Amino acid sequence: MSPKLVFGVVFALAVFLSTAHAEDWPMWRGPRGDGTSSEAGVPTRWDGESGKNVRWKTPLPGSGYASPIVLGDRIFTVVCDQEKLDRQLLRLDAKTGEIEWSKKVVNAPLEKKHLLNSYASSTPASNGELVFVVFLEADFGAEKLTGGWKEATPGNMVVAAYDFDGNQHWLVRPGRFSSVHGFCSSPVLFKDLLIVNGDHDGDSYIVALKQSTGETVWKVPRQNKTRSYCVPIIREIDGRTQMILSGDKTVTSYDPHNGKLHWIIQGPTEQFVASLVYNGELLFLTAGFPERHMMAIRPDGRGDVTATHILWRTTKGCSYVPSPIAAGRYFLVVSDTGIGSCFEAKTGERVWTRRMGRHYSTSMVSAAGLVYFLSDDGEVTVVRPGDEYDEVAQNLLGEKCFASPAISNSRIYLRSVEHLWCIGEE
Repeated sequence: MSPKLVFGVVFALAVFLSTAHAEDWPMWRGPRGDGTSSEAGVPTRWDGESGKNVRWKTPLPGSGYASPIVLGDRIFTVVCDQEKLDRQLLRLDAKTGEIEWSKKVVNAPLEKKHLLNSYASSTPASNGELVFVVFLEADFGAEKLTGGWKEATPGNMVVAAYDFDGNQHWLVRPGRFSSVHGFCSSPVLFKDLLIVNGDHDGDSYIVALKQSTGETVWKVPRQNKTRSYCVPIIREIDGRTQMILSGDKTVTSYDPHNGKLHWIIQGPTEQFVASLVYNGELLFLTAGFPERHMMAIRPDGRGDVTATHILWRTTKGCSYVPSPIAAGRYFLVVSDTGIGSCFEAKTGERVWTRRMGRHYSTSMVSAAGLVYFLSDDGEVTVVRPGDEYDEVAQNLLGEKCFASPAISNSRIYLRSVEHLWCIGEE
């Protein structure tokens, strides 16, 4: 065999091996909804100022804190053009960062929102054929509100589906929505359903739509009518398909086929943002407002399990907004105020605690045995879970970040307030 042919075979094999393990990032917190990536070769070092390991950097034509999703060589994300009042879906080339098209989904007044929220905060989801987006269509602008801080902008939840060429397949309004904190409800996929959490300051609900048409398949009311923004996770546990989320002053497990309740825990607080995680044995929650709690939950209950299925609990170092990571025998979390902690998952023993940064809004991700903490200041700290704090690297982007990272094609995609970044080894 000639040297050129040998080189060609080796190169082709290398390309095959690198792509054979590539994993899409199709919705909020990735393919499993828990921030974990199965990819190898994910970078641990980069620098925004010098451009080290920055493959590309693309200015975005609008604001928003939604995470990007990645499907092969395509990236989708959403923005708000605040001057035109347009909420838009964008498609970018994952190899170059070029914006390939932009589609207006909703034109509506700007709603009242929290300072750490945006007008385009809901991460899209894709089944590989359609991309699903969710926005609030406010009845009127926040400037027309005349009451105190508790007054919210009412409107409709809008859910729409687009194909990869930007053609709209359907648009529906499955329910009303009103919250003093604004809107942020990312959809999740289950079989042929698209499920959206509609917890808000009104007649709250969870709704499941048919992916092909947008038709409502089931819609269950929530009893306490309280705003929360937790995206559910769906797992096969205890011989049942369980869709688990916190919100509505409870922690609940539903059957995603039909919305029927499996079990419920009352409390532990009023409002929730962070998604739960599952390590194959226990569920882990971190919340919330006005009280902070972290809990390990046994997920094999029936009915009200408030008094029986909480394995351990702490109120120190909890996060409200950032979602945690389950990593083998460890459970890791960073509080909004920047205190990172690593726990022994089974016992709740805190094996280390560390100040990570000034403030955190984004959810953690993990790959190849490492956990990535992204601060609001754009600093990513890479840590190896263990009984002692083991910092692998610190990386500065140089811009503020409020969107959680995505991992695909051995690259990390970071959304700052002005740009979408692709981080990859040279």
